[in-house]
Amino acid sequence: MKKVLVLGGTRFFGKRLVHKLISKGYEVSIATRGITEDNLGEKVNRITIDRKNPETLKKLSNENWDLVYDNICYTPNEAKEIIKIVTNHVKKYIFTSSLAVYNDGLNHVEKDFDPFNYPIDYKENDEFSYAEGKRLSEAVLFQEATFPVVAARFPIVLGADDYTKRLLFHVHKITHNEEMIISDLNKEMTFIDSDETAEFLLWLGENESIISGPYNACSNGSITFKEIIGICEKEIGKKAIILTEGPKENQSPFDAYSDQSLSNEKAKTEGFQFLEVHNWMKNLIKQYSSL
Repeated sequence: MKKVLVLGGTRFFGKRLVHKLISKGYEVSIATRGITEDNLGEKVNRITIDRKNPETLKKLSNENWDLVYDNICYTPNEAKEIIKIVTNHVKKYIFTSSLAVYNDGLNHVEKDFDPFNYPIDYKENDEFSYAEGKRLSEAVLFQEATFPVVAARFPIVLGADDYTKRLLFHVHKITHNEEMIISDLNKEMTFIDSDETAEFLLWLGENESIISGPYNACSNGSITFKEIIGICEKEIGKKAIILTEGPKENQSPFDAYSDQSLSNEKAKTEGFQFLEVHNWMKNLIKQYSSL
């Protein structure tokens, strides 16, 4: 039986990943701060850690892991510490990264950001933007780890279990006839479904031909703000009130990520079958509109 460690794993796609691993018969341990309750019972082993306190990570080296999934690494210092802990204790390490590692632009391929040659910068206070933190985390892992590392670069992840409620924001605004700020309705985005995200992470772990390197993962097809709003309007039966400027609290949570998208061709070529974004997003919006 393979032993798997999931850093994170108590909510959203991390929780879905844990359920999939359990159903596959893996011996699963989850390492978290112990704050978020789970309904996994005796199906998992629980390890309490705090990434801000490296001493708590040492208990992770008490075992040897076939797979380590790290969904909660955001800075180079955290990456450096986990390398110290799991070196000689892991066969394959899968890091949850982000579309944010890329600059603005559409249809990014993996080579558009090269973590193997990206200059590493450590700051004592560990204060980095989300994007820079992910870039540097990748750089540290790929340049300094002696074990195989795979980085899964995801765009915005959506699903009925999305605790950030980013898509639900648009449904609520339209339902209640409230103004919504979107700078440009023609901007494009890529997304991925939360269950699809967990399935992709599982695939990366189980696919023995995938040894290391970055992999983009997004549903097939890009989608514009105009299309998203159009689906919302149809399902809700109301017209959206869209402005290009206004209070920040009325700004679409997607606006900062628009006109930035991924190409998933590398993963598709290696065999992963992605969902169609328009299909599942329509179903999700329909589900939200019935709440």
